[in-house]
Amino acid sequence: MFIIVVYDIVTIEKKGEKRLRNILKLLRQYLHHTQKSVFEGDLTEGDIIRLRYEIDDIIDKVRDFVIIYAFPPSVRFDRIFLTDTPDPTSNIL
Repeated sequence: MFIIVVYDIVTIEKKGEKRLRNILKLLRQYLHHTQKSVFEGDLTEGDIIRLRYEIDDIIDKVRDFVIIYAFPPSVRFDRIFLTDTPDPTSNIL
């Protein structure tokens, strides 16, 4: 299943900075970093469940914002680039 994860971690205090580092490190283990707070990639349903639990262990559910967009394999979508910048996922086989 193709997913996109978007997040915003409140970093007013030291704990927030630590959560931000931890969420970034976690998402890099599972997905491709495409923009500042955006990750995407293909995961199995089991990986998505595991990722959700790991995210829950890191974030502050009251202050932080994390959303996962999940696209079932039957859904086809196009990525339309509006800039001349290179596709950050273009080196993936």
